[in-house]
Amino acid sequence: MARKFFVGGNWKCNGTVEEVKKIVGTLNAGQVTASNVEVVVSPPFVFVPMVKESLRPDFQVAAQNCWVKKGGAYTGEISAEMLVNLNIPWVILGHSERRSLLKESNEFVADKTAYALSKGLKVIACVGETLEQREAGTTMEVVAAQTKAIADKVTNWADVVLAYEPVWAIGTGKVATPAQAQEVHFELRKWLAENVSPDVAATTRIIYGGSVNGANSKELAGQPDVDGFLVGGASLKPEFIDIINSASVKSA
Repeated sequence: MARKFFVGGNWKCNGTVEEVKKIVGTLNAGQVTASNVEVVVSPPFVFVPMVKESLRPDFQVAAQNCWVKKGGAYTGEISAEMLVNLNIPWVILGHSERRSLLKESNEFVADKTAYALSKGLKVIACVGETLEQREAGTTMEVVAAQTKAIADKVTNWADVVLAYEPVWAIGTGKVATPAQAQEVHFELRKWLAENVSPDVAATTRIIYGGSVNGANSKELAGQPDVDGFLVGGASLKPEFIDIINSASVKSA
C-alpha cells in the first residue's frame, strides 16, 4: 500500500493573534487538489487551542514539543497528557533547534518519543546532520545514531513519522538537492529494514525538512523515498498550499 503523503507546517516561535488568524484564514480558503495527503500544522503552544478550533477539519494540529514524562513540578513544560486532553493528535520531537539550542540528546529525544507514543500521541521525530558532519562524510552515521536511539525505545512505529532535516538547510535558504534528500531517505529506509523490520521500513513515512518552498517542493516530492515535508518559514505563507498540492506527483 502506498504511503500517504504527509505535509507538516512548523510555525516555530512566530505569530500574534492577528497574524495567526490571517494564516488560518489563508489555509481555510486554500484549494487542496491533491487527494492522498495528510496535513498537520504546528503553531506555538499559546495558539494551539485557537488554531484547533478555527482550522478546517481536514487539517490537523501538532504541538512543537512536550515533556519527557508526566506533568508535575516542571515549570514551563507541557505534558503529553495535556495535549491528549486538548485532543491534539500530533507532536514534533527532536527538532534540530532543540537539539542544538537546548542540548537535547539522542536519548532524551528517544525517551520523549516513547513517552508521547505511550500516551496516544503521534510523533514527528526529527533527525539530521550539521554542515560540519556532512562535510566530514558522517551524515549517515549521525542520522543512524539518532534513529537508533528512537528505535531502542519504540516498539510500535505506526504512529511515527520520521523527519530528515539537514541542519545546514534549515532557515538558510539552502536546500538539499532532490538527489541528496533521496540518498539519505533511501539509506534511512534501508537502516530501518535492517535494524527494525522490512515492514516498518516499507510503511514508515520519511519526510524532508529544510528550506522547502512552493518552487522546489514538486521536484523533491517526486523522489521515491520522500514521503512529504516538514515546512518551516513557507508554512506561514500562502505557498504552503502549493507545497501540500505537490503530493499530486505521487499519484501522477
